[in-house]
Amino acid sequence: MNNFTFHSPTEFIFGKATENQAGALCKKYGATKVLVVYGGQSAVKSGLLQRVIASLDAENIPSLQLGGIRPNPTDPKVYEGIEMARAAGVDFVLAVGGGSTIDSSKAIAAGAVYEGDFWDYYMGKPVDKALPIGTVLTIAAAGSEGS
Repeated sequence: MNNFTFHSPTEFIFGKATENQAGALCKKYGATKVLVVYGGQSAVKSGLLQRVIASLDAENIPSLQLGGIRPNPTDPKVYEGIEMARAAGVDFVLAVGGGSTIDSSKAIAAGAVYEGDFWDYYMGKPVDKALPIGTVLTIAAAGSEGS
């Protein structure tokens, strides 16, 4: 086995109604304008998305939303998110959903501050810079929220 050191400064907050802390937590990590990325309509129908946005509003953090991330996402939504983030001057990405939403948010966060195509990272180029990412997890399944 090769020796290695792994450092992953991830903060996990569990509990009922903790989504109402999203705005304060985004502010804690330096957010001044947030791209909220979510999947299908369950986040909307359940009221979760509205509570997260209200939490951002309560902290005076403007946000814009990118919905429609599907399971096993493809790149069109990532490109759309990258363009939205760049055009609006977003400095934080907040995923509301599960693994596909989180993984798409990671690609958006890296691609928004990169001059090339985000696919370069999937072809082996190391990510050396990305926007900060937060997650309001709706299903714990793949562990995407931990990396």
